[in-house]
Amino acid sequence: MLKKHNDSLGAERRKYIRLDTVLPVQFRLESLDSKQSLSPWIQGFTNNIGHGGICLSVNDLAPEFINLIREKKVKLAIEIDMPLGGDSVCASVSLAWVKEGGGLSKRYLVGLDYEKINPGQNSRLIRYAWARKLFLPFVILSVFILSLSLGIGAYLNIQLTHKNKMLVEELVGVLQESKSAKEQLRQIAQEKAALQSRISSLSSQIKSIAEKKSVQAPASIDNANELNGIIVGLVQERDLLQAKLASLQLNEKTAQAESLRLENKKLVLEKANLDKMYQWFKVRQNPRTGLVMSFEGDKDIDSWAFLYDQALLIQVYIKFSDFPRARKILDFFADDAKRQDGWFLNAYYVNDGSPAEYVLHSGPNIWLGISILQYTRVTGDKKYLRIAEEIASNIIQLQNSDPENGIRGGPQMSWYSTEHHLDAYAFFKMLASITSTSKYEQAGEKTLNWLVRHTYDRQDLPIKRGKGDSTIATDTYAWSIAAIGPAKLKSLGMDPDKIMEFVEENCSVEVNFNRPGGQVVKIRGFDFAPQRNLSRGGVVSSEWTAQMVVSFKIMADYYRKNGQADKAAVYQDKADNYLAQLGKTIISSPSPSGQGEGCLPYATQDYVDTGHGWMTPKGKHTGSVSGTAYTIFAYYGVNPLES
Repeated sequence: MLKKHNDSLGAERRKYIRLDTVLPVQFRLESLDSKQSLSPWIQGFTNNIGHGGICLSVNDLAPEFINLIREKKVKLAIEIDMPLGGDSVCASVSLAWVKEGGGLSKRYLVGLDYEKINPGQNSRLIRYAWARKLFLPFVILSVFILSLSLGIGAYLNIQLTHKNKMLVEELVGVLQESKSAKEQLRQIAQEKAALQSRISSLSSQIKSIAEKKSVQAPASIDNANELNGIIVGLVQERDLLQAKLASLQLNEKTAQAESLRLENKKLVLEKANLDKMYQWFKVRQNPRTGLVMSFEGDKDIDSWAFLYDQALLIQVYIKFSDFPRARKILDFFADDAKRQDGWFLNAYYVNDGSPAEYVLHSGPNIWLGISILQYTRVTGDKKYLRIAEEIASNIIQLQNSDPENGIRGGPQMSWYSTEHHLDAYAFFKMLASITSTSKYEQAGEKTLNWLVRHTYDRQDLPIKRGKGDSTIATDTYAWSIAAIGPAKLKSLGMDPDKIMEFVEENCSVEVNFNRPGGQVVKIRGFDFAPQRNLSRGGVVSSEWTAQMVVSFKIMADYYRKNGQADKAAVYQDKADNYLAQLGKTIISSPSPSGQGEGCLPYATQDYVDTGHGWMTPKGKHTGSVSGTAYTIFAYYGVNPLES
């Protein structure tokens, strides 16, 4: 009999698909005709929910109510509380079965079939129950997928970072091998020259002795024998040296082939690393502001984006025809960047664009204007031209307020910088060309006149750092070539060759650079100032060395166009050699966001005096936007100051 009852109960419980969902329920017992309430409202909970009814869980139900339920002499009115403030689901239900549960408190499970329920409310209840039932598996699946995605992403990122680092190290290795191969060729050439000279000398001696012998009297047999002996000795020595020369020439061919192989490999790796350097800019560009952190690795200026660096970045993006990224930066300065009296600040925070340094300098503002004009020239889009003209108006205002038409370092500064005047001259030339407005051409002429009076006025010192300032600054030499050009300098009575010769003699240094992996390599490049004037020893600036490479290429192009191939080759050789030296300073991005992409440190030493009023960034291997951007310019021969 018990078995038959359980079978019947099981059949009832299998009548509907049940969902395990717990919701508060109020119920009361009513007569079978629903005309009389037989109990107060009692608290319970859903145990299962189906389309045709529910399973109700009740604790400590009064015995008299239990008997009525067991005998099915009552029906129930129920109100199911819905979450999130939804209306309760009301229904009239009949009893299907009852079962006593375990535990210290008396717990009963009661199966109920709907007699009356609003179809819409029933559907809402079922939808919620399914949502609750599927929520946990969905969350678990989502967490699993997310964890798997993160794991795969992390693995791929590690692989990418490793690959990028290996690419950098491979280039450095090839550059070192190429240097050794060239040194071997140089030594072979020296040895060949010495052998050829000695062989030529021996041939002359042999000829001279033979001629002497031929004119002697036949009776001088002893003397003739002696001369023959000398000739034989000289011939033997010459033959030995000729054999050695032949062997050396074979070695030279082998060394030339190896040098050519390394040179071709270097070209491929340089291009690959240059592309990776561009990727370094892309992956680190903030999607909200468009800005890129200037120094990756210096915690003191973490998340700072210097105005000058962002201006260089705009031109890098232009070079790669990545105009959307260039516009992202330009839009920030057009719409969001805080200004002070119309001037842009020196630095902003990358993440939200708020000011990071409340300093106003002419140079960085001018560079932003230059980059806007380069963008306008290449794209024809004049959307940002207004900003360039506003910058020009501020600079002209400074210029007009000075009796000599000089441009102060900023609206609150009293000093005058050669660098800023070179920037301004290039800027006004570009603006006059694009707008055909005479006031910009006049402003450019005033700027050039100031430079002639205060910068190029000493024969023993080609270029001074500023008004009344005879300090040597490498960038003023490079930018004189880039901003004014060799031909214009000559027309002003300046000698561009002497300018380049002077800076190379005074500011070129060779230093040891400790690479991230511990390898020490020798780097020849340009210091910020003459090494002899600084107690720190030599330091190579990646940016200023790259600026010099650009200038060497400008000089090479100038002489090439003027039919002076030999001078052009000398300058091109210098450009190539210094560019190869820069390749040995390429490092892998030190941050996870940089994905190990290639970049250059600001200098070969961290936190040392540049000699111009600021220190190099902290961090042994701090990635620099300006150093990396200018190296890209140097590689592709881009002159950012060219109008």
